[in-house]
Amino acid sequence: MGLGGCIILIAVGAILTFATDWHMQGVNLDLVGVILMIVGLIGVTTFSSIARRRRVMVPPTTTTVVEEERHHHHGPGGYSDGYGV
Repeated sequence: MGLGGCIILIAVGAILTFATDWHMQGVNLDLVGVILMIVGLIGVTTFSSIARRRRVMVPPTTTTVVEEERHHHHGPGGYSDGYGV
């Protein structure tokens, strides 16, 4: 279940707990709503802790650049390496 599913669980739980006045025999909708909100909060905290671990950045390794000296041979027209011939 992703972050969106957890947020939906929290929203449905809050609606059942605070916005409804239904009374079903054998089912306490307030308790069901509280349970859904708790499960949603556990999911959000788990998802965020996993996402935080994935974001650990490793500093890039530095590379050494070695410049090579090339012998330039100027051909006709003043260009090197045969370009423009």
